Amino acid sequence: MGDISCSNGISSGNGVNGKSHSSLNGYRKSCWYEEEIEENLRWCFALNSILHTGASRYQDIALLDTKPFGKALVIDGKLQSAEVDEFIYHESLVHPAFLHHSSPKTVFIMGGGEGSTAREILRHKTVEKVVMCDIDEEVVNFCKAYLAVNREAFCDPRLEVIINDARAELEIGKECYDVIIGDLADPIEGGPCYKLYTKSFYEHTVKPRLNQGGIFITQAGPAGIFSHTEVFSCIYNTLRQVFKYVVPYSAHIPSYADTWGWVMASDSPFMLSADELDTRIKQRIEGENRYLDGKTFSSASTLSKAVRKSLDTETHVYTEGAARFIYGHGSVHKQNQAKLIRNGLMEEAPTKSTK
Repeated sequence: MGDISCSNGISSGNGVNGKSHSSLNGYRKSCWYEEEIEENLRWCFALNSILHTGASRYQDIALLDTKPFGKALVIDGKLQSAEVDEFIYHESLVHPAFLHHSSPKTVFIMGGGEGSTAREILRHKTVEKVVMCDIDEEVVNFCKAYLAVNREAFCDPRLEVIINDARAELEIGKECYDVIIGDLADPIEGGPCYKLYTKSFYEHTVKPRLNQGGIFITQAGPAGIFSHTEVFSCIYNTLRQVFKYVVPYSAHIPSYADTWGWVMASDSPFMLSADELDTRIKQRIEGENRYLDGKTFSSASTLSKAVRKSLDTETHVYTEGAARFIYGHGSVHKQNQAKLIRNGLMEEAPTKSTK
């Protein structure tokens, strides 16, 4: 869970030390953002200021001005993207699937309320229609207002924004798409998004909505040498049960303090070489990629020996009854409560006897 603290203040878990945002700005040289990545490991960085905070019926939203990563979008205490390196994540999520497809014209984005995924998709000259379906209108409006880098994408006439649950929208709709993208929040224990990583969802909802030769791509959580077993390996194995061809790949995201993973799947083979990918990049994409080219994708899809072995031997299939979750989210409330108790901001509840 994300935590904003000041050296001369009292941290309140996910709050702002009992001070107004204006007073926090007065202490900005000693303000830090902290996020627990795994047990005994926390990631923190200095803040210049808190630019905006808000809340919707689904989640808390904050926009921070960080010293190392520029503006950073934080939702429910988890860093979603940072100005300095979000291009790595979004180029990796979007372009491999679009370049491997023969001529992608119609696209469905599950989530993606930030607008960055749509921005990268709309750079493709073949694209005629993009449907972005996000459940949280507050997040979409927040990002429209505060993330200037994506304003042009939100104004593009090819983009249709739908506020709805992505699963429900795909189930009630009749349209099929060349590419479906899962730009969803990580699988969180007790949250709704984990149901969109299951075998039944991929098999009965996603796959029937793909055109012939269609490609599905999803973000798949941490993919580091130690963290890939949280969800990355089982998402990969789950998609192998549904599609004939499945390609996992990864890239280091500095602001995430880890390597991140994506999985691309189709019933048509992925056959392009690095040189062929580069040719399609030049022919199809407006502007120049900052991160991804043919050699970069070849490298990203060549996983380390340890990760390859884990993926090859993974047997777990993701279902609603046998879900896996990324670290820490199941105990967010308890973590915050512990901080409040330590700082004397709430009374500790009596401990029940175990006898």
